[in-house]
Amino acid sequence: MKLLDLFQELTIRPKNAEELKGLILQLAIQGRLTRNWRKQNPNVEPASTLLKKIQKEKAQLIREKKIKKEKLEPVDLDEVYFEVPETWEWDRIGQIGFLFNGNSVNKSIKESKYSGLSEGYPYIATKDVGYLNDTIDYNNGVRIPFDEPKFKVARKGTVLICSEGGSAGKKMGIVEEDVCFGNKLFALEQFGNIESVYVQSLYGSESFQIAFRDNMTGIIGGISRNSFAALYIPIPPLEEQKAIVEIVEQLFKEVEALEEQTKSRVQLKEDFVTSALVQLTNEDTSKSWSFLRPHFNEFFTEKSGVKKLRESILQLAVQGKLTKHWRKRHPELVSGPNSASTLLAKIKAEKEELIKAKKIKKEKPLPEITEEEIPYELPEGWVWSRLGEIITLKSGQDLKPHEYSDSEVIGLPYITGASNLQNERVLISRWTNAPRSIANKGDLLLTCKGSGVGKMGWLEEPEAHIARQIMAINTISSELIYIKLFLDINLSFFKNAANGLIPGIDRKTVLNMRLPLPGLEEQLAIIQKVNTLMALCDQLEQAIEEGEVQIQQLMQSCLKEVFEGAEEEREELLIAAEPEVKYNSNA
Repeated sequence: MKLLDLFQELTIRPKNAEELKGLILQLAIQGRLTRNWRKQNPNVEPASTLLKKIQKEKAQLIREKKIKKEKLEPVDLDEVYFEVPETWEWDRIGQIGFLFNGNSVNKSIKESKYSGLSEGYPYIATKDVGYLNDTIDYNNGVRIPFDEPKFKVARKGTVLICSEGGSAGKKMGIVEEDVCFGNKLFALEQFGNIESVYVQSLYGSESFQIAFRDNMTGIIGGISRNSFAALYIPIPPLEEQKAIVEIVEQLFKEVEALEEQTKSRVQLKEDFVTSALVQLTNEDTSKSWSFLRPHFNEFFTEKSGVKKLRESILQLAVQGKLTKHWRKRHPELVSGPNSASTLLAKIKAEKEELIKAKKIKKEKPLPEITEEEIPYELPEGWVWSRLGEIITLKSGQDLKPHEYSDSEVIGLPYITGASNLQNERVLISRWTNAPRSIANKGDLLLTCKGSGVGKMGWLEEPEAHIARQIMAINTISSELIYIKLFLDINLSFFKNAANGLIPGIDRKTVLNMRLPLPGLEEQLAIIQKVNTLMALCDQLEQAIEEGEVQIQQLMQSCLKEVFEGAEEEREELLIAAEPEVKYNSNA
């Protein structure tokens, strides 16, 4: 399995690039990226000699009272994460450098004493440190005067890592200048000229991340200085560290270049999809659709594109563009007694009968639709109407809860809000007091208050009481599913119309909505066409998900190979993929 040959495939989705970088780092700290290098440079000074030099350097610093002596237990080779090359050694972090955390600063003191200074050390907080290979923000407006005695200073080249909170072990960086820093960061000033980039590569590897997490404690989540100092790390010879750094940086550049290509490709596809869908809704639909349809699997490779396609299908549906050929084949079903104007008159007559029978309440007259309100021309046989002319609308009322027993449920279901309308289904709780605002099976429930304004769901119970956050919609001599198609594309309208401390829409807003109304037969044809196209969207999304699973499986296969070791044949293939390294210890 050639790792480099897989880069193109593994970076087909931008989010996979970070996982691939983690894989590279894991290979690096196992010495698997530099096997050829070791063959070419067999006489380098081993890591054991480097560690002896480090111990002498530490002893001198202790005698000079620049660091304190601390006792760390020797490494137990039975507990190391993996085997390392013969010239490498295992040690603890605390043995290879001076490890210390920074200083906390009260917010008010930071603002009054250390903000806005033109000179001094930059003060680096956790928020100023990025993730692997991100830059550190030195220009956050906070500086510590050079002569401030109580602040610890991390020198240029020191590696910082977050020690506490949600970013613990994840945020890290190498400082490019002397800085002061916060108490939730650890600094490691390494001895023996150990490469800073190699240390950061260690921090970013999966093995180290697992060990870090295993040693975290507390509710907030963090690792103590002593626990961090005791973590195991593999140490290569100094020259090999430099080779590892060069290889990692080269591979990262390749991954990032492929990542940018992927992002550009995704953006181009999204731009094309957007343009094509605009043409579908605003220009010659049949021509644009004929061009777009054969390329669905090619262009709709992101779920965001399929989402736009769904929205365009609904827009085309209520513009009558999906049933253009249907109308040509069935002219008798769009005119005369089957026209929308005849349907509208029938609905009006039926509503009058229901009002007389006191089955529904009489609404205030709705205003006529003016020419200025008409957004586009409708097909033959259609009319513009107010939504309130087509539907019956029932507002909900709140009830006070009563205690009940699960074994003795009485009363009606009580629908209380958007949380009851997840996944287009109504979830219910049982209440025992007398209901006053009843919705019936098959009603379309619309959330009219709160953060879920515009969310809809079908009532599947025979009856239910609805709270004031809900409106129940039904129709007279028309298809309620067609009404839902229309409402589905007006979610942004509901969001924009919602007002008040608790966002909400009133009855008037819903009843006054302008509705493009076809005849009943064409409503049925539209619903059938939309269902067919939505099934196609489902297939596109399923193909996208299957593609994501395949890429993830490939990534996991690579990770498994790294952590569990590889067969000799695979090892040789990986070595063959090793980039050429210009650095040579004999140069």
